[in-house]
Amino acid sequence: RARTFHCSKLHLARQFEVLTTKTGIYLLQDGSEEPFNIRLHLAKDILTIQEQDVICVSGEPFYSSERTVTIRRQTIGGFGLSIKGGAEHKIPVVISKISKEQKAELSGLLFIGDGILQVQVLRNAGEEVTLTVSFLKRTPAFLKLPLCEDCIPSDQSSGTSSPLCDSGLHLNYHPNNTDTLSCSSWPMSPGLRWEKRWVDLRLIPLLHARLSQYVPGTDICRQNAFQVIAVDGVCSGVIQCPSVDECTDWLQAIASNTSALTKHNVSTIAIIFMGWVDEKEQDSVQDRMYTSKFLALRGSSLFKFSAPPVTTWDWTRAEKSFTVYEIMFKILKGNELVDKRKHCFSVQTDSGEDIFFSVELECELLLWEKAFQMATFFEVERIQCKTYACIVDSHLMGLTIDFSMGFVCFDAATKAVLWRYKFSQLKGSSDDGKSKIKFLFQNPDTKLIEAKELEFSNLFAVLHCIHAFFAAKVACLDPMFVSSRNAAMAPVVSATSTLTGPSQISKLKYTS
Repeated sequence: RARTFHCSKLHLARQFEVLTTKTGIYLLQDGSEEPFNIRLHLAKDILTIQEQDVICVSGEPFYSSERTVTIRRQTIGGFGLSIKGGAEHKIPVVISKISKEQKAELSGLLFIGDGILQVQVLRNAGEEVTLTVSFLKRTPAFLKLPLCEDCIPSDQSSGTSSPLCDSGLHLNYHPNNTDTLSCSSWPMSPGLRWEKRWVDLRLIPLLHARLSQYVPGTDICRQNAFQVIAVDGVCSGVIQCPSVDECTDWLQAIASNTSALTKHNVSTIAIIFMGWVDEKEQDSVQDRMYTSKFLALRGSSLFKFSAPPVTTWDWTRAEKSFTVYEIMFKILKGNELVDKRKHCFSVQTDSGEDIFFSVELECELLLWEKAFQMATFFEVERIQCKTYACIVDSHLMGLTIDFSMGFVCFDAATKAVLWRYKFSQLKGSSDDGKSKIKFLFQNPDTKLIEAKELEFSNLFAVLHCIHAFFAAKVACLDPMFVSSRNAAMAPVVSATSTLTGPSQISKLKYTS
């Protein structure tokens, strides 16, 4: 039977296609490094990952390397900075706090997150101390250093000094000090001004990008984390969110924008839908259970690629292609799922092989289901009928599945019709899984059931084709499907005529 969408499913799919912009501060795990803070910004066509850095903003901005600053101790408040880390903690010594209106802040050269490269023994420092510093862009997140206040969402605090790895040195900071004292230490080059800012680390174009919560090649889902991979292979790294809800929001937002870009890009070339999926390996090599593939429903075919097709030539180099009405799409549920991955579907090919695919979100699953429905319906509507060679009582025959007429069996040599039945007269069928199908038709006059057994060399192609024609007939009776079909028809029809030329549907001429 044809699958139909309930209102909730359609609403979910439509929400998925709304463009979203988002910004937030999260952790990034890049290779074997400790996670560090990054700023994530999602625009309609690009995902920007930023890290903090200190740059010179006077004149033409440039990035810092090393800065040397001499600060003088105040009578009250001391140097006005705190540090964390050190050799005993196997992490760099970094400035973890700078007090307001104290010498360190007034110097204009020191920032939270600066790594101290050269330093006198601060506990025993005299009236002044000289520090050589360089900003550590990837300070380990467990130090819990405050971030730029202007970049922190209003519902987040700027953080406080954590006892973890804290050196305990606060350099005589006194929170009640309100003295306004002149500072004897200013930038060594007059006129230079330094600021801590978010700067671009990576730009991930979203067109044909894929995202994944899974450890590559496995069914192991990362907890509240994901990565985005651009079409050219550039990877975001593993982005870690503080909660499952926030992670889901980001996944849906990125997937929504990617889907919208894909939809806009394919509207003129007769593509119903395309996007990234993970294909389950039939014979797992080592620990790799899944491989990323790019599927496209275009015209009469489902194409499978290892990378998105960009040129016309790319479309001729698909790994595999299948005729849409000779394959079967199925969403897997419950015990049908083959492992821990939740959002999966299968495609049974015209040879009977089952190929399993996984996507990240339920929204994507619904979009693929809707896309297969549309692609199959359009193609059945276009071809109107399909004929397969078969054997009946050792004689070569033909079986035509006709959208208007139903089933017609005829002699291959003479074209004489042996029998014909409407779709509504088919009361049941069975097959042996190899080559034979037994149809049970009801005679319109006698109301008796008549059995017809046919043998095919391409059993599964025939079974799937029959299912496709039945599904298309039922879909025509579903107002919601018809509405969706009409909305999708406009961009596809014009492009289809370009691809296939004038549709000359030639039906077989039968003789009684």
